[in-house]
Amino acid sequence: MSLGSFLTMRPVVLYVSLGFLALGIGAWAQTAPGITEAEGDDTAIPFALPQSGPFNAAEIDIENDQAILDWFRSAHANAAAEAFSHWDDEGEINAACATCHSGEGFRDFYGLDGTQAGVVDGTIDVGGVVDCGTCHNAGLAKISEVTFPSGVVHPVTGVEASCLTCHQGRAAGATVLAATQGMADDEPNGELRFINPHYATAAATWLGGYGAAGYHYEGNAYSGRFFHARPVASCNSCHDPHTLEVQFEPCLTCHEANSPGDIRIARQSYDGSGDTTVGIRSDIQANADLLMSLLLDYTDDVVGAPAIYDATRYPYFFADANGDGAIDMADGRPVAYASWTPRGLRTAFNWKLVTADPGNYAHNPLYSLELLYDAIEDLSAPLGLDMDDLGLLR
Repeated sequence: MSLGSFLTMRPVVLYVSLGFLALGIGAWAQTAPGITEAEGDDTAIPFALPQSGPFNAAEIDIENDQAILDWFRSAHANAAAEAFSHWDDEGEINAACATCHSGEGFRDFYGLDGTQAGVVDGTIDVGGVVDCGTCHNAGLAKISEVTFPSGVVHPVTGVEASCLTCHQGRAAGATVLAATQGMADDEPNGELRFINPHYATAAATWLGGYGAAGYHYEGNAYSGRFFHARPVASCNSCHDPHTLEVQFEPCLTCHEANSPGDIRIARQSYDGSGDTTVGIRSDIQANADLLMSLLLDYTDDVVGAPAIYDATRYPYFFADANGDGAIDMADGRPVAYASWTPRGLRTAFNWKLVTADPGNYAHNPLYSLELLYDAIEDLSAPLGLDMDDLGLLR
């Protein structure tokens, strides 16, 4: 009996395991009964049955089963995570967000699904994740460049298009500059709102001053793309492409450390502590903490409108008009901070950009330190602080 005849029989009850369904049109399709080689080439068969049974799904060899398992356990496949479930109640993903929060949206944006490239023009249903087709689509080979929020157009090859598209953030220093152009540095403006660079901004950090993700202060130079050791040239040089975990063993070729965060790439202290026995991550974190402290002092002492930072809810900065240390509430909701000055906004943006990348110490430590130093220096003037007394290095 041919496969076609078999599939048209009624009633038919098929019990097929998930493992078997994952086979697609692999080896079984090549030997399926009733299908000639020509038909196999021209006919799309989503799933094919073995020539005979019974069979044990656990014994079916799936060449990429480990890669699938690794991916399934990664953050890219976690459909319950906020990154993929945020739009569940809406029934579809906002077009502006779909490019990076759904494999279907990514393919739509780049026209890999046959639609116009450069825009998500179709309804993207919820429930999608960064699936196999996001990084393994043959059409990636045709993507030659990725545009960053700063306007920088960066050349890419292959799977780099996926990584750099979705880990570049959604705003840059140029966004802040445009919003504050012509305003007095320390005068609150009710039209200003916190500008969020977004999350997991590894690609933006990696490109450094060349990518211009941060707010760049006029007259200052910034370290460019972070070129590590020669073999480290792409995201996959350090991260397993499916688990996303850092492959630490290669680091030990040149570094003595117990973890990536313990690696120190400098002989000097950047945070004024003088401690060079800890990883460079410690200096970045210390300067980030100092910047946040100074920013809150600035809103209180200079602006006269205290702010409170809450990392658990957007837009993170909230009003504390009476200075009692509690977030102001209105109609049962927290009141977003609305007394931003240009100085406060640009320093807050640099702080968020650096801290939004948990791997900043590996992706581009020098650029991260420069952004933090310049923001601290910016706040030091109105706060009456002497940078020399802080002992920081840029």
